[in-house]
Amino acid sequence: MTDEPVSLAAALASFSQVWSPRIVTTVNDYDVRVAKVEGEHLWHVHDDTDEFFLVLDGELRIALREEAGERTVRLPRGSVFTVPRGTEHKPYAPVPTEILLLEPTGTSTVGDRHEEVPDHVDATTGHALG
Repeated sequence: MTDEPVSLAAALASFSQVWSPRIVTTVNDYDVRVAKVEGEHLWHVHDDTDEFFLVLDGELRIALREEAGERTVRLPRGSVFTVPRGTEHKPYAPVPTEILLLEPTGTSTVGDRHEEVPDHVDATTGHALG
């Protein structure tokens, strides 16, 4: 963590990989991460934590498997959504999209239970900037 302000635009410009978040700062025991996303992620579950999404640019869709059935939420630019812990979900970006995530430090991008990880998804707990 730095003791200087972090430009989200500069942070996002510092890498090109999709589905490979960078940690821009920490708040208590949480990472604030930014990521570039496009196409499909994978079905996965975070058993013990919610997952917060903020769409900075583009559009994100999140398919959810809930007790009532499957549904998809659409998040245009400027929208936020929290996937509740224990909910199976699959993010998808129909266009190049930039997002901000808030998760407990050490949370895996592919959750605690998941499908096979495709090559374009980085199974990580977040990368440092720079």
